Amino acid sequence: MLTGRVQHELELLKRHMIILKKVMDSGPIGIMKLSLETGIPDHLVRYSLRVLEQQRLISPSTQGAVATKSAEAAYAEFMAELEKISEMTEDIKRIGFG
Repeated sequence: MLTGRVQHELELLKRHMIILKKVMDSGPIGIMKLSLETGIPDHLVRYSLRVLEQQRLISPSTQGAVATKSAEAAYAEFMAELEKISEMTEDIKRIGFG
């Protein structure tokens, strides 16, 4: 299906953003607590934390993950980008068939 890849990427993005928001709100926070509080399996939490760390949005500490200073700005930027994506999907819906 044409949308399969897009849907997969959006699911990944959603998970990363859930984890980032939780770290921003509750950090420092460990993998097990993140998993428990979000309902996301710990192996997926671990992967999301690695991605967020590579993007320099979180950093590890002895007590768990903490948000970096750039995380708040990046989250706001993400919300603006999400609005653009929403507009694009509405444009696609308007194309219609038949």
